[in-house]
Amino acid sequence: MEKSINVHYSFIFTIILVLVTTLQTVYAGNPYRYYTWKITYGNIYPLGVKQQGILINGQFPGPQIDCVTNDNLIISVYNYLSEPFLISWNGIQQRRNSWQDGVYGSTCPILPGKNFTYTLQAKDQIGSYFYFPSLAMHKAAGGYGAIRVYSRPRIPVPFAPPAHDFTVLAGDLYKRSHRQLKYILDSGHDLPLPDGLIINGRGWNGYTFTVDQGKTYRFRISNVGIATSINFRIQGHTMKLVEVEGSHTLQTTYTSLDIHLGQSYSVLVTANQPPKDYYVVVSSRFTTRVLTTTAVLHYSNSWTKVSGPPPGGPTTQINWSLYQARSIRWNLTASGPRPNPQGSYHYGLIKPSRTIMLANSAPYINGKQRYAVNSVSYTDPDTPLKLADHFNIGGVFNLGSISDQPYNGNAYIGTPVMSANFRSYVEIIFQNWENTVQSWHIDGYSFFVVGMDGGQWTPSSRAHYNLRDTIARCTVQVYPKSWTAIYMALDNVGMWNIRSENWSRRYLGQQFYLRVYSPANSWRDELPIPKNAILCGKARGHRTRPL
Repeated sequence: MEKSINVHYSFIFTIILVLVTTLQTVYAGNPYRYYTWKITYGNIYPLGVKQQGILINGQFPGPQIDCVTNDNLIISVYNYLSEPFLISWNGIQQRRNSWQDGVYGSTCPILPGKNFTYTLQAKDQIGSYFYFPSLAMHKAAGGYGAIRVYSRPRIPVPFAPPAHDFTVLAGDLYKRSHRQLKYILDSGHDLPLPDGLIINGRGWNGYTFTVDQGKTYRFRISNVGIATSINFRIQGHTMKLVEVEGSHTLQTTYTSLDIHLGQSYSVLVTANQPPKDYYVVVSSRFTTRVLTTTAVLHYSNSWTKVSGPPPGGPTTQINWSLYQARSIRWNLTASGPRPNPQGSYHYGLIKPSRTIMLANSAPYINGKQRYAVNSVSYTDPDTPLKLADHFNIGGVFNLGSISDQPYNGNAYIGTPVMSANFRSYVEIIFQNWENTVQSWHIDGYSFFVVGMDGGQWTPSSRAHYNLRDTIARCTVQVYPKSWTAIYMALDNVGMWNIRSENWSRRYLGQQFYLRVYSPANSWRDELPIPKNAILCGKARGHRTRPL
């Protein structure tokens, strides 16, 4: 009997040892970077008036994350606000790990006075991204910052190392507080035009980029606003596009660049002009009143300040922007995060097994402005979807509660979750019948933008797809009364947010979740629930895991 007990305990010990070893080696062999962030309110003055901003370690924008492909990021977030808080990581794919995505569909909020430690990995990624607060209208108050994922030292980059690497976090801003904006939306109204634009948290000529004459610099530009597309340009200088959200591009030269909500671009700029100061200009696109702000490109040997009006840019021209978007192509000879060329993945030779068409709309429901996808306007349940799925909690959501195709009936409020199979290959059509530019983001993935055009998408539209060298990215625009088509390999198990990057539209329902499911129930396909996962709603009382 004693021998049997000893064998039993020995077996249990072996199982525990295997589990511990497995967990320790999930991210083993790659460097760890540790961060501690304190989230507080603070006064900011970007538009010349005092506003309450959301600061990280006293900074607006927040601290920049610099890492290398496959680095592990351990980020401890302490919430000193008076309301729940979450951070999401725009473009970081969270491979096998939607637990860390930082949106309410996958994660319980960090309550006031509490903390949570995110464990992320920039798995098989390079490029320019950003993080942001995902709850309510917090993004309108700050709490965002840049993420730069560099290539590993031995993997060649298709351009010479720049003299410096600048971050440009640009976007719109309201003078109203995030609480006032939330009240407007909760009252059933859309938001007015923003009050202004900012660059790196500063207003007109409030930020300076210093360069040496003759040297080349990298600018990583992200549109972190909540309402408007922007155009970026530098007076007297051209920009060579080299990277879009993790894809090295053909190095096309532009005088200005449209950047839609949630998008990120990298350009090279050579300081080859006479030594003086030049405007760095950001202006709004497709708005009734053009908003403009500037920073300064300062030559280190300059004694001449900027003066006069900044150079103008495009305003409401749709075709101009569409043609520019189509001109952005993948560099098929460049390496990505791995040594093999980006173009070695022949996305255009794979036939999608499923076509999903998503149509945005702006219905009034119960007398209030809402926004919808395929006639379903999303509302958050009391329990994050990922937790309800993991613990088999009923009454939170139903799979298939959003159709693959637009629904012509009356719009309604629900919690739409679309089901999808792991390792399937899908075609998604974003169909926009409204008069506004849409910007769509998909968490957990990078997808191939195979086509965009005006009018109604039909199967014959596939004849004009780019099946050879389109870029892979995570956020794409859809022009007014137009469509955009993407191909996407569903190779990342989890519960993933598909959303409008226009924050009032997302807040009022233009989003849903895609549940990518593997029946294997294996850590090879998806990591286990984190031990420190916050449990809320109907998930309270459940247990995460013992190790």
